[in-house]
Amino acid sequence: MAQDPFETVSSSSSSMRTHEYNGKKQVNSSSLSSKFPLTCWEIVGASGVVLTFAIGLLGVYLTLPDSDYSFLKLPRTLEDLHILRDNLERYTSDYTIQVLVGYCTVYIFMQTFMIPGTVFMSLLAGSLFGVLRGVTLVVFAATAGASSCYFLSKLIGRPLISSLWPDKLVFFQDQVAKRREGLLNYMLFLRLTPTLPNMFINVASPIVNVPYHTFLLATCIGLIPAAYVTVKAGITLGELESIGDLYDITSIGTLFLIGLASVTPTLISKKMPS
Repeated sequence: MAQDPFETVSSSSSSMRTHEYNGKKQVNSSSLSSKFPLTCWEIVGASGVVLTFAIGLLGVYLTLPDSDYSFLKLPRTLEDLHILRDNLERYTSDYTIQVLVGYCTVYIFMQTFMIPGTVFMSLLAGSLFGVLRGVTLVVFAATAGASSCYFLSKLIGRPLISSLWPDKLVFFQDQVAKRREGLLNYMLFLRLTPTLPNMFINVASPIVNVPYHTFLLATCIGLIPAAYVTVKAGITLGELESIGDLYDITSIGTLFLIGLASVTPTLISKKMPS
């Protein structure tokens, strides 16, 4: 029995619409997955970290005396930093523990979630605590924050960094693979020089299989020179006109020389005959 041509056309168009609908559905689902690369459990884990920091800050706030704390906000300009410093100086002597815990919590939170502005926190440490205690505090908080970012990235970082910095990730992975034998020296070089941003190093290191002990040691040692420069500048905060004044040609050149010195042993060992 011959099939009606109109029925054939109708069936074909219906099939085409079905395939077109399925195609759009697949495109939409893939675009949604690219917009939301994290699973529900990964989002829950990250939210748990945020909640932990929030509880810590709330605990510090509740132990302080009743007062107007509207000045407590992350500094974004030198003017904000001056206001924060002038107000915190009144509490530093009587509530030293609370100020220290609050400072470290905020610094570690900013490092963990790659929030810009830790340079202002380093300046604040110098202004409130002096060079020695300020450098110790900054290196501790920065290392703890970098470690927290390292482990959080190990949990949820791969899809995020692959979408944010795909080219840098490939470059970093190649460099780490080439320098496995002298990886500590290479990581020290990265920490001492602005070759790669510190926040990128924090989040990318577990993705490219940098061992944590190497990451920790390079971070703890490598951050000291830059921390010293910034904390020392915080002592004379009133004379600082812009953040750009922190790192002049001399400071940057010194950091590069220290960085080159850190990779020199690796370069020499490669040239020596086995």
